[in-house]
Amino acid sequence: MLDKMPQAVTIRIANDAARRDRSVERDVVYPYELPLRLWHWVNAAAILVLGITGYFIGTGTEVTPGEASDNFLFGYVRFAHFSAGYVLAIGFLLRIYLALVGNSHARQIFYVPIWRRCFWSELWRAVRWYALLAAEPEKHLGHNPLAQLAMFFMFTLTTVFMIVTGFALYAQGSGNDSWQYKLCGWVFAIWPNSQDVHTWHRLGMWVIVCFALVHIYAAIWEDVMSRRSSISSLISGEREFRD
Repeated sequence: MLDKMPQAVTIRIANDAARRDRSVERDVVYPYELPLRLWHWVNAAAILVLGITGYFIGTGTEVTPGEASDNFLFGYVRFAHFSAGYVLAIGFLLRIYLALVGNSHARQIFYVPIWRRCFWSELWRAVRWYALLAAEPEKHLGHNPLAQLAMFFMFTLTTVFMIVTGFALYAQGSGNDSWQYKLCGWVFAIWPNSQDVHTWHRLGMWVIVCFALVHIYAAIWEDVMSRRSSISSLISGEREFRD
């Protein structure tokens, strides 16, 4: 029967079998699929560009001598910000799709299972672990409950807020007939003053910046202290438990 299979299918089956064999030998699981890993790094790059350009948009840049038409620095900053914003928004839509068609780990950042009793006990254990009050952490294939909680409130909800307020501000330049205004113009019913929207948008930026810093610190902590791969998992897709 294997002789009748297409060569590509046979090779894929062999590769999957080899991966399973290596995983058993090394105590490795494969929670993060390739599309999810690609989204993670593209999203991280977009957030980095948005954070840097957004900071300069909010604080302004140095005045350069000469005609404005010869010095388009701020225009390039705004263009980079808007481009990265579109990458973030489109990527977030694709991330929702991955949550629907991917494995259970792809859905973790979109909900917090507060209705499960074990979630609260595992959350408390994670808090004690990060506070250096527990000798060993619980092993989780995906995110631990504390990470899941932080990602939902500090990343997922804040990202939605930033996309909506960002397109609302963008609509002030594209006009009331633009799809940005039709989709997000209702924001000005809540904050009629454009400066208020700018202020909240900027506060949202700092929430994501704080989350990113804690996220990077926690990933390095997990790699070193919990004896399980974390950063490399979002490159290879494999999570290795070293003890």
